[in-house]
Amino acid sequence: MKTDVANRLIWLKGEILNVNEAKINVLAPTAQFGLNVFEGIPCYWNDEKAQLYAFRLADHYDRLIRSAKLLQISCPYTKADMVKALVDIVRANDYKENLSVRQTLFVDGFGSWGSEEPVGMFVAPIPRGNTSSEYNKKGLHCCVTSWRRISDNTLSPRIKCGANYINSRAGQREALRNGYDTCIFLNEANKVSEGPGSCLFIVEKGTLVTPVLTDSVLESITRDTIIKLAKMLGMSVQERSLDRTELYTCAEAFLCGSAMEITPVLSIDRYSIGTGETGELTKILHRAYLDAAKGKNEKSLEWLTPIY
Repeated sequence: MKTDVANRLIWLKGEILNVNEAKINVLAPTAQFGLNVFEGIPCYWNDEKAQLYAFRLADHYDRLIRSAKLLQISCPYTKADMVKALVDIVRANDYKENLSVRQTLFVDGFGSWGSEEPVGMFVAPIPRGNTSSEYNKKGLHCCVTSWRRISDNTLSPRIKCGANYINSRAGQREALRNGYDTCIFLNEANKVSEGPGSCLFIVEKGTLVTPVLTDSVLESITRDTIIKLAKMLGMSVQERSLDRTELYTCAEAFLCGSAMEITPVLSIDRYSIGTGETGELTKILHRAYLDAAKGKNEKSLEWLTPIY
């Protein structure tokens, strides 16, 4: 790493700049209305191979382009442009450690919330240890928030856009005020949805269970990875609607996402989950996820893009 986090380099509209010199117009729609779409891309360092791998990069860019389409903003960048920008900025910082990379398409200029262009892009890598505190905890105490998850008929959680995270903020702030680490949302039908920026899995009678995507759940790449890895390991997996009370009686639970990886849930609304410690299937899946992301699983090498 060439600089400290406060002076790291980021890629902005074709230039590599010190983060403190990277400027966006305060009147731009992205600043005023959260008019942007983004990806948080995990990258993992493999000591044995002296290589940094971006995890499921093509899938992240497919989702980014889908989000831009659904939000109806123009995307002047190709996938090749996106890959080059990420590789260039990580190399410019000389990062050789685990990273989280924020890659954002944003509406710039002097338009309004109805604008679709001009669209710029920034790419900002950060070492994983410097991400938000909830992403670095060993276990989580959660509540079911009184706020409802946004739906496909209001502001679709299928779109990974900045404005959607105000819904996540409402639940997260309620959880923190009441002494919890984070929250779990119910949807408008009172079925279990997801966390703020993370998907939920429980273990019930030896089966891994997660809410269906149509229950107001982001089309999460980490969620998809876990389902695929669990099936590779011979685990039973169900995607179905979940009732709130199932959260209180399950044997294990965890939240997952690109920033969070797999983090065990130790309690929900003060109900202890299982033994109140990390469950065995959770441990197995977390190890499998890290092995896949670091290039230690021969069956999942196609998910990796080497940086160096």
